Amino acid sequence: MSTEVQVVPLKKVLLRIESGWSPVCEPYEPGGSEWGVLGLGAVTSGAFLESDAKRLPASLLPRPALEVRPRDVLVARANGSKRLVGVGVVVPKNVRQGLMFPDLVYRLVPDAEVLDADYLGILVSAPAFRRQVESAMRSTSGQFKISKADLREFSIPVPPLSEQRRIVEVLGAVAEQERVVEAAIAKLNLMCSGAIEKYLARRDWDGELKEALSGDPRNGYSPTGVAEWTGVQMLGLGCLTPNGFAARQLKNAPKSVSRKHFAMLKTGDLLMGRANTRELVGLAGLFRDVGSPCIYPDLMMRLPVSEEWLPRALEIVLRSVRARRQIQARAQGTSESMVKISGRAVKSLRIPRLNSDEQAQVVRIAEHFEERLSSEREALANLGLSKAGLIDDLLSGRKALSDAA
Repeated sequence: MSTEVQVVPLKKVLLRIESGWSPVCEPYEPGGSEWGVLGLGAVTSGAFLESDAKRLPASLLPRPALEVRPRDVLVARANGSKRLVGVGVVVPKNVRQGLMFPDLVYRLVPDAEVLDADYLGILVSAPAFRRQVESAMRSTSGQFKISKADLREFSIPVPPLSEQRRIVEVLGAVAEQERVVEAAIAKLNLMCSGAIEKYLARRDWDGELKEALSGDPRNGYSPTGVAEWTGVQMLGLGCLTPNGFAARQLKNAPKSVSRKHFAMLKTGDLLMGRANTRELVGLAGLFRDVGSPCIYPDLMMRLPVSEEWLPRALEIVLRSVRARRQIQARAQGTSESMVKISGRAVKSLRIPRLNSDEQAQVVRIAEHFEERLSSEREALANLGLSKAGLIDDLLSGRKALSDAA
């Protein structure tokens, strides 16, 4: 950085810090023309995740002033996990309309004459900013928080706007490398799907899913989540993705949920979403340990896999194009933004009758691509670490812009 850099408190370069709104929403992702409220995971996932949103009930009027806009800088103000408090993102330019930010998130509005929004987004992800978050963080009933007053006093380096934009440009080059790796990951996912589809297409789909189950599907349990840590977590519906299970929407369960609850999960349990948009209903995934006891919600069902089937093989079959088409066709509802599939309909899904060797082959195909995907994901993680180090070096002055270009 140049010698003109000033280190000032945020309050000197912000117009305001805005709070969001968290009404009780319907547990479904909003449709294209519907209003919704972002979940905290939309901000704390490492990148802006607009799919982490719930539909605003028709009985409530939206608050357009809280709608997220391109280049908004959002920061999580509270969480049960210390590492997620103060995490921030910049809203991308292609964000859909009708999404409001929640009460647990602040929107930082910079003074455009002295502070570039994209540069501010870099600042909130910098190690120096993180250290200030951890120093200011307070705990209330197991919930860790930072206040607006805390944020206003955080110190940040503010070079001239031209230099801010140059830093954004330099780091944008690293972000482009990340996008290349992300594209490679997407391509590998498509190749994996294609190989599996080709293999399954050669089999007769003359069996029913009930033949692969040892009992009836059972819906989970959805108590009201709590702010404080209780030692037990609950999955959100967004944990089931087109690529299987992802621990990205977790909430604290109330103390009344014991570790012997019927909805308590174990690694390898096969889950399926029973209500969502038609595009997302019926997504399946194998649960993986999330570091603490965890239950699944009422909007999911657990499928008890029989001893004759490998749970991983059955998951792969249920994620196939042919199975997904059946699920979407059998889901029922008056609105495309919320349809449901019953346990009875799920049991009657047509599947191929695979013997043990064929099941193992399906799994081997998936694992072949998973090895390559793991390598690409590791490369992506390393780029993220390199970017974090470069951000710290540029903002601290340890590295000149000319050296980083």
